[in-house]
This record gives sequence, structure tokens and C-alpha cells, in this order.
Amino acid sequence: MSDGARPQISIDDEEGRQVGMAAIDVVDDSTVRASLHVEPGHLEPGTRARLVDAVLDAPEVSSRRHVEVAVPLGDGEMLDRVRERSDNERSRAAGTSCLIDADLPEPGTR
Repeated sequence: MSDGARPQISIDDEEGRQVGMAAIDVVDDSTVRASLHVEPGHLEPGTRARLVDAVLDAPEVSSRRHVEVAVPLGDGEMLDRVRERSDNERSRAAGTSCLIDADLPEPGTR
């Protein structure tokens, strides 16, 4: 992005409290990176999947063919949701994060 702005996405719980956020970096015309974070503690089931959906549906992401996602290591809900929404997913541990490289399906083919 030319102005250096980094798109961010956040999701709130039913009471309006922010429970998840993601920062997005556009790498090039085909690739985007996203770093996802959720608040510690109990979250309503589906919150983590909802954050993944919000990120993958964002225009900066959905218009690309490849995504690199960083999620907290051990967050199976996020990992499973990325796998459900992508093709050719590869993941690996890196410190306290799980790094996921995935190809996104063509729009309208899900």
C-alpha cells in the first residue's frame, strides 16, 4: 500500500468488546499476509472461525490467490477454518505461532 497503512480487521462479541483482530500486509498482486490474534480466555464457540472468515472475505485478501496466515500455535479452530476455506494448505510451527501458506480458490468456486 502506497501510504504505508496496514489494513486491520476486528471482531467484537455480543457486548461490543473486541475479541479478535488481524493485521493484513499486501505482499504483491497475488499474495497477502495476515496475522491473527484473539483475546485470551473463554470466547464463544465460532469466534475464531468468524475472525478467519472476516480476514479471508476482506477485499485485500479475497482478491489475491495466495495467503500466508499466522495464528496462535495450537489454535485448532483457526487452522481448521483456514483449511476449509483454502486449497493446497501447508502449515508449520514457528515459535508461538502456526504459519499457514495456502492458495485461495477462485471467487465464486467455494
